Amino acid sequence: MGSKKKTAVEIIALQCTECKRKNYTTYKNRKNITGKLEKNKYCPFCRKSILHKETKAK
Repeated sequence: MGSKKKTAVEIIALQCTECKRKNYTTYKNRKNITGKLEKNKYCPFCRKSILHKETKAK
């Protein structure tokens, strides 16, 4: 078995800052975006639009 090759694009999860649940997954290009990704998204558990921050996806 070979090792995984590092690419510029990786899969990340977006976690709600209030309830700490991972609601969304998306792609991130590491060459263009060097810091942590933050977006305002709708959280179905909090029932409002809240800031979601980047975390590791399993």
